[in-house]
Amino acid sequence: MKKMHLLWTTGEKEVAMKVVFPYLVNAKANGWWDEINLIIWGPSAKLAAYDKDIQRQLQDVLDSGITVEACKACTDAYKVSEIMLSLGITVRYMGGPFTEYLQSPDHVVTF
Repeated sequence: MKKMHLLWTTGEKEVAMKVVFPYLVNAKANGWWDEINLIIWGPSAKLAAYDKDIQRQLQDVLDSGITVEACKACTDAYKVSEIMLSLGITVRYMGGPFTEYLQSPDHVVTF
């Protein structure tokens, strides 16, 4: 099984709109990966919580069947945990899970 975790950390909207989301949507639509997981970590959490364009893209990602999770330490630091939950994003501490992803045969891509 080909599984990919995309770690999105940048708070730059252009990177999200021109690279992260197009890749995710195309990867899912074209079956490039059997499973795809988007991880929101750091400044991307703040961008996702407050930018309506980003929220629309996140909804498309969720609707396509891609899992989305956000680092609770990050969302708490930016005071956006409740917003992320309201968007349908799983919020949890990611240190342990991310380490497991890195140690597994899964692929991890970062932006």
